Amino acid sequence: MTGRLLCLVAALLLAACADVGMRPYARPSVPAKAAWANSASLPLSKTELIVPDWWHEFRDPYLDQLVSRALAGNFDLAVLAARIGVANAQIGEARAGALPTLDAGAGASFQKVTGQPFTKQFNLATQTNWDIDIWGKVEKGVQAQKAEFSATEAEWRAGYLKLVSDVSTTYFQILQFDEQIDQQRQTLARNRDILTTYQAMEQNGLIPHTRVLQQSAEVNRLSTELIELQRLRALAGNALATLIGVPAGDFQMPAGRLQERVRVPEVPGGLPSQLLKRRPDVVAAEYRVLEAYDLTGQAKLAQLPSISLTGRGGTSSFALSTLLKSFTFGLLPSINFPILDPGVKARVRTSEAQTKVAEQAYRQTVMAAFEDVENALVNLEAHKKQRGELQQQVDQLRLVASTTDAQRKEGVASQLEVFETERTLLGAQLALLANQQQVLSDTVTLYKALGGGWPPVEVADAAQH
Repeated sequence: MTGRLLCLVAALLLAACADVGMRPYARPSVPAKAAWANSASLPLSKTELIVPDWWHEFRDPYLDQLVSRALAGNFDLAVLAARIGVANAQIGEARAGALPTLDAGAGASFQKVTGQPFTKQFNLATQTNWDIDIWGKVEKGVQAQKAEFSATEAEWRAGYLKLVSDVSTTYFQILQFDEQIDQQRQTLARNRDILTTYQAMEQNGLIPHTRVLQQSAEVNRLSTELIELQRLRALAGNALATLIGVPAGDFQMPAGRLQERVRVPEVPGGLPSQLLKRRPDVVAAEYRVLEAYDLTGQAKLAQLPSISLTGRGGTSSFALSTLLKSFTFGLLPSINFPILDPGVKARVRTSEAQTKVAEQAYRQTVMAAFEDVENALVNLEAHKKQRGELQQQVDQLRLVASTTDAQRKEGVASQLEVFETERTLLGAQLALLANQQQVLSDTVTLYKALGGGWPPVEVADAAQH
């Protein structure tokens, strides 16, 4: 008896020495960033937030329809939504670890031995097991799974934001291709007219044959570029079809003009501290840290003694008619001391290492978020400045082309000079069109980088100490 008491005391002392303390949860530290490098150029006050349905700011009803179809039919987003359902079910699975279990069984035995009468025996048995969660180990696992659920939900939001961004930018590209194709066809027709004029001029001995060959080669080049633009437009259409959940080739977007259909909105800014709470990918990364934190707490609590209750009951009889006449019951409480279980200690070390991985992944995500916003601001500001320069270039070349054409009518300028000014004007117009698409895409990227209008989330509020 004395030896048993000494063993019990030793086990209790070892359990008391186990390191089960956890520091309060805190968001991993990241390099401080008080403001954006070019925050002075933000169009609106930094206190304003992006509206959740920010794509309506482009004032394009057709884009609104495409986004609605994509949100309803995109399969990548559906996969993320299904993962939320899995994570939610796993919360119940983790919570079930604190509940008692009940097993029941029935059996029969038939036996015949030579020289002995035939025997048969029937039995019923039940067993109940309950591991009492006195230290909160199971609850820590539940909290970890709740953090996993929240992270999965934030990943769905990130996928939602990426989907809307991809639909918008692909839509803008298609409109740019449509306008380029239209201009390319006009240019091709114009150059064919030029070729006809050159051929007539060659017959009159006004230009050499090499000039006609050069223009013919120009027509070939323009035809090749038109085919390439049509190819790129078809590929973009296939990509858009996939985004909205329609088989590629079964969806045809009507042609449109980018510069006439889409309005360039002004994007509200946001403080870096808001960014860390609003960007879904950053929020998901922090919930992964919280999940690892709770799993570490669960692993540490596993070092403490566990108490379980086992109840057994059953009956046995040689005849079914008397099977339920007598029962046997038993209750077996037990306590388990994980004194020399190397697996328990190893799980603690593994969980602590995984927490460090999650913290570094969070910092990595935050730094990438800062870079995304800075790059989007730099690109948007530069492309808007370029737009002003390109617009002036187009206006000036349009005036030059008009003046040259007037001079041709007066016999001062040649037809060749008119053709060259028109060709230069077309190049500037195409550059302005490409810039328009870049500004729109930069705007979408900035909306996405700033969190896309999702409300701020305080992950620390979900932590239980």
